Amino acid sequence: MASAADSVVEADIVSIGGATFDVFIRAPHETVHGNGEEFIQFPLGAKIKVESVIQSCGGGAANTSVGFSRLGMKARFCGVIGDDEWGQGIQHALTGEGVLIDAAVIVEKEISSFSIILVDPATGNRTVLYSPNVNAHLRDPVFARDLVQKSRWIFLNHLSDVSSAILDDCLELVRKPRGCSFAWNPGGSQIKSGFDSPEMKELLQQTDTLFLNAEEAMMFTRQCHGEDDTTVRIETIKASIRILTNAGATIVCISDGARGAYLSNGNHVFFAPVDPETEVVDTTGAGDAFAVGVTWAVFRGQDLQTALRAGMINAASVCGVIGTQAGLLREKEIRLRLTTPVHPVTSSSL
Repeated sequence: MASAADSVVEADIVSIGGATFDVFIRAPHETVHGNGEEFIQFPLGAKIKVESVIQSCGGGAANTSVGFSRLGMKARFCGVIGDDEWGQGIQHALTGEGVLIDAAVIVEKEISSFSIILVDPATGNRTVLYSPNVNAHLRDPVFARDLVQKSRWIFLNHLSDVSSAILDDCLELVRKPRGCSFAWNPGGSQIKSGFDSPEMKELLQQTDTLFLNAEEAMMFTRQCHGEDDTTVRIETIKASIRILTNAGATIVCISDGARGAYLSNGNHVFFAPVDPETEVVDTTGAGDAFAVGVTWAVFRGQDLQTALRAGMINAASVCGVIGTQAGLLREKEIRLRLTTPVHPVTSSSL
């Protein structure tokens, strides 16, 4: 007789991390500048008429699992969801996209994670008001290790401080030569600990594809940078790539917002600019979409230039609509867009 473990559906990839119920709000506001940053400002005590409200499912692991499923991969979600109305909506959204949710933990009588996202229509930039709620329960006692290991790849999304306790489990599951392939987007606590901390060093040695934005990469590798000097910024990003590939990561991807993105295997660094024709409506979820596109291409055996372009194309599509998942492409769509000459990739020695 087959055991329960034998009956588990094998997945191409499992996304570990958060799922949230997102509410996107557009409302008249002022944009103010100070200390090198921009701020969305509302007058205290005012009653402001909202221009639009959009509700959707979000969160790193939810976004990436839906993205992989749309690109034809058998995807599994591993995270924690409440049994409230928001949690039911998250479950419905995931299963509706063909994502396996057997590794999800449903917590009774607790509130699912949610975000209120204030979008600036002029730039597509946003401010996120976030409450983790049940996401804080993603720890060793509830981590579905037996289900997670039934995957060819593991994609580890941002983890909260308390959820970082599962890093040891992840390390055991991806340890080569028999472990799962490993894609990783480090969270804040991992970035602050630095690439050379003992746990991060071990994880980097098992990492097949690493995703960071430029600021995260510089903090992770303890690099100073000149924000306003383009040449210095590029060289600092390349220095971060050298450090991370030397530390063991096979492929390092660093996104730099409107400036473009970099990908390197430690020998050459590839750069793709943002398509100037891209209409930016909302940048929320662009990083997840980029990581999905790159990982899909690597999974399908595409070359590195194609992988970088796939990430840029998927991210641009997400930026064109409000929400983190509405713009995620399907495999037929991304393959078609890869045949058009957008996001030209340049190469240089590292």
